[in-house]
This record gives sequence, structure tokens and C-alpha cells, in this order.
Amino acid sequence: MTIDVHAHAHAPTAGRLAQDMPGYQAHLSSLARRYRAPETAAYMRETERVWAHRLSDLPTRLADMDRAGVAAQLVSVNPGQYHYWADPDEAEALVLATNEDLARLVHRQPDRLAALGHVSLQHPEIAARQLDGLMRRPGFVGAQISTNAAGMDLSDRRLDDFWQVAEQHEAVIFLHPLGCPELIDRLAPSYLNNIIGQPVETTIALSHLIFTGVLDRHPRLRICAAHGGGYLPTCLGRSEHAYRVRPDSRSMAHPPSWYLRRMWFDTVIHSPAGARALIDSVGADRLVVGTDYPFDMGVDEPEMFLAEVQELDDADREAIRTGNARQLLGSRSSLLISAAPDD
Repeated sequence: MTIDVHAHAHAPTAGRLAQDMPGYQAHLSSLARRYRAPETAAYMRETERVWAHRLSDLPTRLADMDRAGVAAQLVSVNPGQYHYWADPDEAEALVLATNEDLARLVHRQPDRLAALGHVSLQHPEIAARQLDGLMRRPGFVGAQISTNAAGMDLSDRRLDDFWQVAEQHEAVIFLHPLGCPELIDRLAPSYLNNIIGQPVETTIALSHLIFTGVLDRHPRLRICAAHGGGYLPTCLGRSEHAYRVRPDSRSMAHPPSWYLRRMWFDTVIHSPAGARALIDSVGADRLVVGTDYPFDMGVDEPEMFLAEVQELDDADREAIRTGNARQLLGSRSSLLISAAPDD
């Protein structure tokens, strides 16, 4: 049985609240623009009800978890509900509603669910305060954030207080993108906004955290990157080479690989070869199970996927199933002990 760190849920109260806000229709138009290719738009309409049900219905979630061999999930809001377009007052209301929705879900099954809450990252001072409040609530282990908030990169110094609060509380910061905004038009065909856009965004965000010194200033951050960390870990040689030969790229205290080996990465990678490359870069002890539940770009059978990575021994597989997630969660791993007991 595994601990799944990458599983989404719908926030119904926040969804209803957002509908009455001035920026909501523009937000919907922006999401639709990502998936406007006729074939993609048609498929999205077909699957919307299925995904909506699985995002919202707890018995279905638990049955799907059992079928996948998942003992426990860290649930986070569907990234389409980040709402980084909201002004400060709107954002406060939306984040409060979102976290209440997540709290209610976790409260219904506390032995199998814990939450990665939501913050108004586009308003850094508010986000720092929200994270502080989240980490004082039962059932929450950290926050899910995107790779960019309303045009602000994660390297922006305005986020320093947010990172400081994350360190103080040993909060898990789960990094999950929502496409690549600058490439929406070029990535419109064939669902490329997700296929390519997601890993590109994560690659950019992790590179910002490393090369701009964020991880030097905040060395105790617990960062977990979705989708195996994008392209950075498996194309690490180019970043390492730049650090060696270019003085303008030696902008942090250590080579890029040093920082990657202090993060965690989920297993939404889709190929044993990709998993092997990721392990070569960061080590098997930095991988944690992710499913991207309930979406079709996720992993339905994480146990089977781990079995296909033949280079892993039994100890590594067991660590990826549960042990590494416990290391990521630190003192809050006790929330999930009953769901995924040590063997």
C-alpha cells in the first residue's frame, strides 16, 4: 500500500463563490483557450462529468484508492481553482472557502486523507499569513502552489516571507503548474498545453528556485515537485555544465544537482526509462508516489509502475511507496500512520 502525495479534489463552496466575482468569466475563457483545439475541446466536454464526480464523491475516491493500492492521499485543490486572478478581498474569501472544503473532506476520512491547502500566492503578504494559519489546523500538512502567480515567478523577493513561514512550520510545498501561460497559442494542438506545458513550467520554476538563490536563503524548505519535476532532473547535465563554465550562471552556492537532491519528486513520469533517469539525478530516496487523481494524465496503478522499474530493489520500492513520503511530511507523518503502517 502507498501514500499518494498528488491527488486532487474539487472545492464546491469556493466554486460557487467564484461564479459571482467579476474576474471569473475571464478566468473561464483563459482555461478554455488552453484547450480550444476542436478535438481537445470535445474530449474535455465528454470527460468533464466523470472527472467532476471523482473529484467530489468520497465513496468513489476511496474505492479508487483501494483499487490502486493507495492507503492514504494528500488531497489538493484542482489547479483550475487556484484563482490567482482574484483581488485581495476576493482572494481571502476564496482561499477560506477552499480550505474549509478541503477540511470537510479530510474530516470525513481522517485516517486516509490529509490536505495540502490553498493560499493567495498572487498576494505574497496574504499568502504568508494564510500558510501560517493552515499549519495550525488539524489535517493540513502544507500547501499546493503553482509555478507562477499572476505573472510573478517563485524567485520574486516578495515571496521571502512566505518561504520563511514554510520553513518555520516545516510545511510541505507541493509545486503543481497550470500550463505554460506564455505558450498557450503554440501549445494549443493535441493537448500540448498539458503534455508539454506542465513539465516546461515546472522546469522553469525549479530553475528559478535554484539559480536565483531562493534555496540558499531558505535551506529548510520541503519542496515536492509534480510530474517528476518536469524536464530539469532528466536534463540536468546542461544546468550543471552552465554552472561550471559560465560565471553568470554560478549565481548560487552549489551546483544544481545539490539542490535537486534536497527536494522530492512524484512518480507521475509514465515510463520506466524516465523513472530511471530521475533516480540517476536525485536518488531513489527522493521519489514519492503520485497519481494525479482523478485525471487521465495521471497514473492509475502506481504499484504496477514501480514494479516495471527493474533497477529498484525491494527496499527502494518500499521507500518510494511510503518511507520517502514520511520523510517529506516529517513530524506530520503521524497523520497517515494508521492508513499506511510501516511493514
